[in-house]
Amino acid sequence: MTWFKVDDTAHTNPKLLKAGNAALGLWVRAGAYAAQHLTEGVIPGVVAQLYGTAPQCRKLVASGLWHAHGHSCGRCQQPPAGDYVMHDFLTYNPTRARVEDDRAAAAERQKRARDKAAERQKLAHEWAETQRNQERNPFDSSANRPPINDDPMPENLEPSANQIEFPDDIAGQDHGSHRDGEEPSRSPRPDPTRPAVPPTEVQLASYDSTPAVPPNVVPLRDALTAAGIVVEWSLETAEWFRLEAIVARTSVAALVEHARGQFGRARSRPRSVRYFLPGWTALPPVPDGAPTSPGADVIPLDAARPGRVARAADMFAAALNPQEHAR
Repeated sequence: MTWFKVDDTAHTNPKLLKAGNAALGLWVRAGAYAAQHLTEGVIPGVVAQLYGTAPQCRKLVASGLWHAHGHSCGRCQQPPAGDYVMHDFLTYNPTRARVEDDRAAAAERQKRARDKAAERQKLAHEWAETQRNQERNPFDSSANRPPINDDPMPENLEPSANQIEFPDDIAGQDHGSHRDGEEPSRSPRPDPTRPAVPPTEVQLASYDSTPAVPPNVVPLRDALTAAGIVVEWSLETAEWFRLEAIVARTSVAALVEHARGQFGRARSRPRSVRYFLPGWTALPPVPDGAPTSPGADVIPLDAARPGRVARAADMFAAALNPQEHAR
């Protein structure tokens, strides 16, 4: 948009007073037309006839506000025959070239601003997508990956340091697979060498309506829940096998302590026990006979910390060894 500029002393200008108000209205409308169409003060004759009358045009010429073709003013350009030019138009208003240059510069500034805004929006979108991916699986990003490779891998592809030796009874080597016609189940098959577990001792998980937790995993589930780590216990069959092997080779106290550290460092609250499997896999086995070994009489959860956690540990010890505590 361009502007037709009028001096603030125009109301007392002798030329405007001589032309009169009616002709002055034509002068203002014609000036706005020249500014909009960048004519540099030239008023076509058809425009003058459309906005005003012939007597008004003659008054503007007689007062010196307009010049007709053949005028002798040295500061104003010569209009075509039948047209007019406004006196000293370019003294107060920019030229056509100046206006076009200003418009091109403004368009370039707007383009750069839009490009920068689009780039910022793209970077923000990529950052948000990265954050969402890291929240889904914190170990997917190489920047957040711990020194030990905790990613779940098939057993034949895992590094030897993280390889777990699964007993045949846990790995299912003594039985046919689900594809052999047996009824699928998300719980591990019972070990024929172990005593039968009464149905009342097979408890459901503590989070929603999830499948039954294997009996040898129940102490770990209860210890995590008592430590304030409430997660889902819905796993695939292979994951149950893996978790049973981890519990068999590592103490519950060590697993809970490691999970507490991971839980505190997590960017968002873990929802499933599956989140802790990679870290638990890398833990070293507990030597036989150690106070916190799987076969020990008491599994200390956190003996140095009083309060609810210590009481919960006593309750678990009593549940595991009722006859010992009865004496």
